[in-house]
Amino acid sequence: MAQIRVYYDQAGNTLTVWFGNPQDEYICEETGDEVVLIKDKTGRVMGFERLNFVLPQPMRLQVAFETVSA
Repeated sequence: MAQIRVYYDQAGNTLTVWFGNPQDEYICEETGDEVVLIKDKTGRVMGFERLNFVLPQPMRLQVAFETVSA
């Protein structure tokens, strides 16, 4: 089963989403739009981090997933 991890750092104002194992992180690449791509050794994107992400009050984050099959 695939697993997606979502982390919100209130103190640092970042939202990080992992599609792969965080331990496989090798390099990060900033896109210039306050988004950092997290890549493994092969260059495959395995997650991203959104900088300056602030949740509006009240503090509640909902995550919705949708699956598309071919």
